[in-house]
Amino acid sequence: MLDPTLAGPNGRGRRPRPLLRTMLGEVLRRTRREQGRTLADVARAARVSMPYLSEVERGRKEASSEVLAAICESLGIDLSDLLAGVWRDLAELRTRHARFERAAQTQAAEPAQPVQRAEQAERVIQLDSIRGGRPVAPTLRREGPAATPQCLLAA
Repeated sequence: MLDPTLAGPNGRGRRPRPLLRTMLGEVLRRTRREQGRTLADVARAARVSMPYLSEVERGRKEASSEVLAAICESLGIDLSDLLAGVWRDLAELRTRHARFERAAQTQAAEPAQPVQRAEQAERVIQLDSIRGGRPVAPTLRREGPAATPQCLLAA
């Protein structure tokens, strides 16, 4: 099931897009923690309940513009600072997503290289030396795709 805080109601089949309330909450929480302030302290100064502020920070509640202004005031930041922080986070998220997509496309375009038998033998020899020169049991000397270093170490 899709997480509504990331995808929204029509997010099926598309990459997840964060909601504004989630991004605002992350920036508010990060700012509060960077200042070394407690949730209770900021909630008291903003004149909102501590559970409500917690819900806003976790992206569970949509804060009105008045509440956002009060929270920003209590944190000593302008609303423009909050929005700039959201913009930076969104830009970073877009950059990471683009890198991930490029890497996935590159990996899909390059066929997997089969492991050569000589490389497999070298890996077995390296395992023999790790085990103090004791020979590896013949059942561990597998051939084919199952003869990866992870399989040999696990066995």
